[in-house]
Amino acid sequence: MTTWWPYARLVAAALAVAAILAQLTRTLEIALAAETPWGAHLPTVVANFFSFFTILSNVLAAVALAAGGIWGLMRRDARVEPRGLAVLLACASTYMIVTGIVYNTLLRGIELPQGATVPWSNEVLHVVIPLLMLLDAVFAPRRRALPWSTVAVAAVFPIVWVVYTLLRAGTVVSPGTGEAGWYPYPFLDPRLNGGYGGVALWVLLIAAIIVGTAALVVWIGRRRALRATPA
Repeated sequence: MTTWWPYARLVAAALAVAAILAQLTRTLEIALAAETPWGAHLPTVVANFFSFFTILSNVLAAVALAAGGIWGLMRRDARVEPRGLAVLLACASTYMIVTGIVYNTLLRGIELPQGATVPWSNEVLHVVIPLLMLLDAVFAPRRRALPWSTVAVAAVFPIVWVVYTLLRAGTVVSPGTGEAGWYPYPFLDPRLNGGYGGVALWVLLIAAIIVGTAALVVWIGRRRALRATPA
């Protein structure tokens, strides 16, 4: 497994990048064909694209997988992965697993404008890469035992993302409707959840899922590292 796993990581990273670029291309095509000033405003369209937790998580996953693959090929003699890489992979695995859970339980049934998404890209970003990151956490060789404080580290990015999203939302005109206020996901929109109290409940629920997933990823890594340590 040590021999071929780095190649599997590099292939997975390339697949994530291809899916991101395919969806970005479709999004730009829609913007360029838009007949309204808000729909054709490329800076807002691009900023919105990279404001989705799914996209950011997949970008991080691609970076982590590529770094892990390159390290694995260059350091075949190393017993465990370096701490920085281990933390990066743990965070990426956490975010992608949560992305898969949230999308497939809360968002899959939401209708989107015809042609707005690239079907294969959508499945890769929301199903395939989350599954691959889960497999990486469970089976990748030479995992390092990380301290439990890594769970707190993994929680930083989602907190920053939620704050950024809520602060930015009121300053953005939706490219799709021209209405003031743009939220990447309906559970963050106070207009759809009875105000910010409803949004807070969703945020707390997803925060609990993130913390629980991060703890699970760290626990798996610690257990696997312990088993791999010679008595």
